[in-house]
Order: sequence, then structure tokens, then C-alpha cells
Amino acid sequence: MPSRSRESESHDPLSDSEAGYGFADGATDDLAASLPQSLSIEVSLPTTVHAAPDDELAVAIVEVPVNPGSVEVAQPSTMSIAVVAPTPLPEPVPAPVVIPELPTNDGRALGRRDVSRRDAVTANPGRRDRSRGEVSHTPEAANMLTADRLIDARKKKPVKPEGGLNAFLYAATLHLVNLGDSPKVLARKAIEDRVDKRFEGGARFIPVLTRKGGVGKTTITALLGMALSDIREDRIIAIDANPDRGTLSERVNKQTRSTVRDVVTLAPSINSFNDFTTMVSRDETRLDILASDTDPLLSEAFDENDYNVVADLAARFYSIVLTDCGTGIVHSVMRATLQRADSVVIVSGGSVDEARLASETLTWLEANGYQDLVKNAVVALNTATQGTNLVKLEEIEAHFKSRVREIVRIPYDPQLAAGSVINYRELKPLTKASARELAALVVDGLPSRQGA
Repeated sequence: MPSRSRESESHDPLSDSEAGYGFADGATDDLAASLPQSLSIEVSLPTTVHAAPDDELAVAIVEVPVNPGSVEVAQPSTMSIAVVAPTPLPEPVPAPVVIPELPTNDGRALGRRDVSRRDAVTANPGRRDRSRGEVSHTPEAANMLTADRLIDARKKKPVKPEGGLNAFLYAATLHLVNLGDSPKVLARKAIEDRVDKRFEGGARFIPVLTRKGGVGKTTITALLGMALSDIREDRIIAIDANPDRGTLSERVNKQTRSTVRDVVTLAPSINSFNDFTTMVSRDETRLDILASDTDPLLSEAFDENDYNVVADLAARFYSIVLTDCGTGIVHSVMRATLQRADSVVIVSGGSVDEARLASETLTWLEANGYQDLVKNAVVALNTATQGTNLVKLEEIEAHFKSRVREIVRIPYDPQLAAGSVINYRELKPLTKASARELAALVVDGLPSRQGA
């Protein structure tokens, strides 16, 4: 047993492997004795240096520690800077331009006046310079094609004069003697030219009002509308806004039973002028009249909002809108009427109380912020009322002339005094002349452009 232990202790595993490779026992012992107890191997490699590219260096953050609790505060200071304005340089004086005189075809030198006239004709040729068929250097506007430029006066047929003696001489001399229209006809044509004033930018509203009934306010409204419609070619309408059963529609032959109430009710379905004309009555002068409510129990229902609906529709289809306002100037419709008014017509009778109440109407307008309407107002003095023969009408006119723009006398006419249908063609010449004068004065106060 002891001998077996010694063999196991002296047995070296290397010896078997070494024996397998052909090492002798002695060589194996010598090799084991020459090896150290511990073996360390050191390998030295070159140090790798990383070079950052330029794009990384551009966005690199410098590794400098920052203390957020430490903030350096600089002491405030002031600095004054003196601003000195530069010295202005003297303006250069232009050298005088010498314009030599231009010779003409006949060898004469053109003077300064001749050169200026020639330059003006060249820059802005007129009709006289175009009468010979010369061609403009610049395109002409359409307004250059006027009648006096295009129509040859020698070939134009002379206009037949109006007026007794002048027309007789023209006919008796076989159209050889033409003295033109008589002064009376010229005055009438001048009135018509004033009434036929052109408007731009929407309808014009003219309320006719007074504080007293029975002075012919409704008659004046119809008479004014007929005079305007007889001369003008556009559309005129008179609206009866009287809350006390107005009678404006009775001044013409009724063609419909529709009233302002029907217009308000059917307003959403009224899309054209033809739709609107089915609700108005038209007389021989082409004046359209829109009647008021015929039922007194419903008349008060026509208020400010209803009038605005009717007025908006009328403004779409008519150039001039007359409004018969009735006697209730404190009614809600009156405010809407005056807010749209471009001018007003005040009707006064020929008696003392009628003139005083008409003047109080002007005072009420001034007290309620309508001073401009008062200054531009026209007073129609109806001389057909009772008591006119006892009153000095010139004194009434003098009073109103101190407050309003104009005043017109409306003479007595049996047809107007009847209070029924008015036939404009059959009115007395003086009555028609007064109506035309009233229309001309009212149109004179209306602006040509809306908002002007």
C-alpha cells in the first residue's frame, strides 16, 4: 500500500503528454524546473488618437463648468450722444432754357403765345380742332362724340318754334323765318330741364308733412308726384304712410286693392318690378301710388319697421319716393321717414292757425336734430283753404322765407278742391305751372350723388 501512494504522488500528468510527444523523462524534468512559478506577458500597442471632423467641432459644446447660481451683474450707466444736423447744401440753380423760335410755313417765327396754343391743341385737342377730320395723336374718349361735333348744322332741320306769334311767322313764311321759342316757352323748358335732373346712387326720399290736417297735404303730394312723373322719364312713387286712414290712393283711379300691409306681408316674394307694380295704382302721368291700410283698426299696426320694409323695396325700383306722412309727426313712422329724407315739403294753409302750425312743424324738426332738413325745405302754400282771402299771403311768405329755402303758392283749382281723382291734363295752366315750379324747387335741393 505505501509503495502505491508514492507512485500516485510522483505521477505528473505532463509526463504522459510529454511522453506522447517523445520527450524523455530527464528532459521533462529539466523543462519544468526552468519555468518560473508565474508567467506574465506584456503586449505594447500604439495609442489610437481620434480626430473629430470639422462639422462636429462646429456644434461641439465646450466642456466648461457653469455655475447657474452665479450671475454677474453690471452696474447701469448712461451715455449722451450729441446729434449734429448736417449743414444743408445749397440748391443748384438750373440754367435758363433758351427755346428758339420755330419758323412757320410762311417764314414767320412763332411767338411764345403761338407756341403755347399749338402745344395745348396737340396735348388736349378739342371739338373745334377735330371738326376738320383731324386724327388725334392720343385715343379719344367717348364723350368727344357730341352732337355739335357730328351733326352738320347746315343739314339740320330747324326746330319748329312754340308760341303764338313766332309759330305763326314760321308757318306763314314757309319755314323761312324762325324766331325761336317765345319767352314763355323758354321759361317752361328751363323748368323742365331743372326737374329732369339726373341722379346717381339710389333713390331720393321726400316726405310731405304738416301738423294740421285739412290743408291739402295729400293733394299736394299727388300734385307734386304727377308733375315729376310728367317730366321725368324714370319711376316716381308716392307712399301713403298716414296712420289715420289715408286718402292718397283716391287721387287716382284705383287699379288694385293692395296696400302697404300687403307689401310688408309679401315682401319676401317680391323679386322684380313687375311683382311690385301689381300692388300699386298708376295714373296717366305714370305716377305710382301705394295705398295705406283701409281698416282704421289695423292702421296703427303699420309701424317704423313696416315702413322700412316698404321703403327698401321702393328704393330698388324707383328713383324718387314721396311719402304722405299724415298729421301724426310723433308717430313711429315719422322717425323712419325723416331718417331717409333728402328733402322735405311742408304744407301750409292760408289761414292764421294753419300757417302757425306749419311753422311749429319746422320748430319741431329743428328741436329733434333735423336742422339741415329745415334749411333745405320747401313750403307749399295752399291758397285754396278757407280764410285765405282775409290773410296777407305775402306776410306768410316772408315768414317762411326766413326759415326755409323756398316757398311756392298753389292756387285754387276746382278739380283739386273736389278732393277726388285728379286729372293732371285738365288742371288750369296756372295750377300746372305752380306744380312744375314746386317740382323744380324740390329737385334743386336733392343731391346729384347719394351721400354728397
